[in-house]
Amino acid sequence: MSVLDTIKKEGLMKAYNYLDKNPEENLPHIMDWVDKYSMGMFKSQRQLVNDVLADKDSPWYKLLVSLWTKVDPEVRKTIFTNFVINAGVLGMQRQNEVREKENCNVPWAILLDPTSACNLHCTGCWAAEYGDRLNLSYEQLDDIITQGKALGTYMYIYTGGEPLVRKDDIIKLCEKHNDCAFLAFTNSTLIDEDFANEMLRVKNFVPAISVEGFEEATDFRRGKGTYQKVRNAMKLLTEKKLPFGVSCCYTSKNATEIGSEEYIDALIEWGALFCWIFTYMPVGVNAVPELIATADQREYMYRQVRKFRENKPLFTMDFWNDGEYVNGCIAGGRYYLHINANGDIEPCAFVHFSDSNIKDKTLLEAYKSPLFMGYHDHQPFNDNYMQPCPILDNPDAIEEIVDNCDCKSTDLECPEDVHTLTDKTRNAAENWAPVADKIWNTEYHKKRNARVQHK
Repeated sequence: MSVLDTIKKEGLMKAYNYLDKNPEENLPHIMDWVDKYSMGMFKSQRQLVNDVLADKDSPWYKLLVSLWTKVDPEVRKTIFTNFVINAGVLGMQRQNEVREKENCNVPWAILLDPTSACNLHCTGCWAAEYGDRLNLSYEQLDDIITQGKALGTYMYIYTGGEPLVRKDDIIKLCEKHNDCAFLAFTNSTLIDEDFANEMLRVKNFVPAISVEGFEEATDFRRGKGTYQKVRNAMKLLTEKKLPFGVSCCYTSKNATEIGSEEYIDALIEWGALFCWIFTYMPVGVNAVPELIATADQREYMYRQVRKFRENKPLFTMDFWNDGEYVNGCIAGGRYYLHINANGDIEPCAFVHFSDSNIKDKTLLEAYKSPLFMGYHDHQPFNDNYMQPCPILDNPDAIEEIVDNCDCKSTDLECPEDVHTLTDKTRNAAENWAPVADKIWNTEYHKKRNARVQHK
């Protein structure tokens, strides 16, 4: 760490200690410190946070204040240090330096599959096709994180398979890389008392629990009894003051439930601090295209999420409908990428094509590969940020990128041609386009103009 980085870190820790003394009173001033050390990065996103903190009646303000009653103090401090300072301010500065020097994308976060094994068999999930044969060794995971940190990446998100099949290695990595923030998309059925105590000890691991709605919808997709196991895990985490969120995938079958006020209120009551919302992607041989949400359902989610942000103390992020905040697609290393349990480095968790593997390429070499440079050179894939995705919204884009580079399908059981994939999404893209245009050309530009006038 340079002298300047040390000064920045010490300054931000002073800000945290100041905040810790009286969070309700001092929260509005915290972003002054972050702005001071952010080097102009993520200006529009920081302005949104500033707007929230300026309004003490805002539900998100109340959510932030609640962290001082709901989260263990040492866990909260560690997450601030690793997520805000290391992954945020210092990490993004380093990422930008590498981007400029190497003329390629460098991700803010890396998704890792420690294993392809899973203890569930969810309807429409590609993970089950891989079986339990694939695993990244502890040494490989450690090397990825070490390389990533050198390039400024301090945020690591475990996917799978079910990542908690590898509980012991995950905790060891949290210990060794105690300057990183770790999160896992997990079905939570393997979270028990011993593992919760380990989370409390290492302090830098947060689960995002996958739940598909209430009991009937969750058990329909994940298997009978799963919902009750999920609720038991949430109760255990709440008792130990460990932060957690939820990961919700809406489909044509459950969109109304996922987007209902009743469901959002339940998540808040259960103790979730954030909700990451995904839409179903028909990836893999066992995909069920009928589960793709309709254009009306996607618009419904767009409107519901924005309504909840106005009046619910839950941080919500909709990865397909929030392109306006991040200027389109974030994959391909622009903000994140995915490494599967075979070591294949993929642009996105839903893009099962690769021209690089960690066993024979460094991360930086992968970022400069034809596949990743295809993303770099084509982003954003649409001038309308309500159509960010190259698979679900702009299928011609992913076809062009994959066709023009020497990459392979990473589906080991049944390799999928990119055109076979896009055949399943093209109709959804065509149906969503006019809805997206309506939102973009009216509501989005109205909001943008209002923000400009406010400034």
